[in-house]
Amino acid sequence: MKLPRPFYQPLAIGAPAPLRELPVKLERMIHFVPPHVEKVTAKVPELLRQVDVVLGNLEDAIPADAKEAARKGFIAMAKAVDFGDTGLWTRINALNSPWALDDITEIVAAIGNKLDVIMLPKVEGAWDVHYLDQLLAQLEARHAIKRPILIHAILETAQGVNNVEAITTASPRMHGMSLGPADLAASRGMKTTRVGGGHPDYVVLSDGKPGDTRQKFQQDLWHYTTAKMVDACMAAGIKPFYGPFGDFSDLEGCEAQFRNAFLMGCAGAWSLHPTQIVIAKRVFSPDPAEVAMAKKIIAAMPDGSGAVMIDGKMQDDATWKQAKVVVDLARLVAAKDPEMAATYGF
Repeated sequence: MKLPRPFYQPLAIGAPAPLRELPVKLERMIHFVPPHVEKVTAKVPELLRQVDVVLGNLEDAIPADAKEAARKGFIAMAKAVDFGDTGLWTRINALNSPWALDDITEIVAAIGNKLDVIMLPKVEGAWDVHYLDQLLAQLEARHAIKRPILIHAILETAQGVNNVEAITTASPRMHGMSLGPADLAASRGMKTTRVGGGHPDYVVLSDGKPGDTRQKFQQDLWHYTTAKMVDACMAAGIKPFYGPFGDFSDLEGCEAQFRNAFLMGCAGAWSLHPTQIVIAKRVFSPDPAEVAMAKKIIAAMPDGSGAVMIDGKMQDDATWKQAKVVVDLARLVAAKDPEMAATYGF
């Protein structure tokens, strides 16, 4: 492991200094775009008004014979569009693939000063982050990139889950981490073909006597892993995200999964279909009633000390911290959405 003093030093002469704090950005949905499909990339300028992050996907869901076209399409899209406050990310191919090196070198050379985050799939340990960290520093120095490109890891292998804490603290480039349930299910030997969400056979039963009809309650297959990821990310000062929900027809199931992730601490989720943008925007923006209550708590306890009674409930230092989380997020949402700003009363 790196010692504290050199941790924030550039890894290549001429590379930009690593960030000590993450940029404060609203990232409720990471919207995936297949960059080799021109009719999709043509809609990106319009899409920017609807999403917080646009991600050019180069990995899974891109056919092998379209990998190079996707890379070229992403570079062309990035050059042609002014993204403004909307994040520009790419998900490169896995480091053990024949495309990863060209993904990294060609994209940084062409649009490194516009790129915010590289999403790294199938991260198994800190060593994967260290490799990309060093390579990015060398490329930033070579191409005079002005700010460090951040790394977002996908948690989608059993070994990655075992090493989650080491991954989150592997580099000051770490932006955050997303749960990758499909690959993780395969890595664990889980008996499901679903991409995210629950499973009707993963249940607990209500109590009952032999012969009784007992109620079934579906459980969340991803609760343990999501909680472990959230703890590791928040302890390291980076952002946790829920990943994909693959059943585009099940909007109710998608919203339930996203809401669970939001309540557990996730900053956002992936949107793979336009219908999921609306869901993510609604779920990962705090409820106006929660914001109103949080504002009451902060107004009654401006410095967070002491204890007060509000609407018959005791509020103290702990609830003041909870209220601060809600209000800070609401302010970020309000800054991007005037309608929500009016709803929140900002």
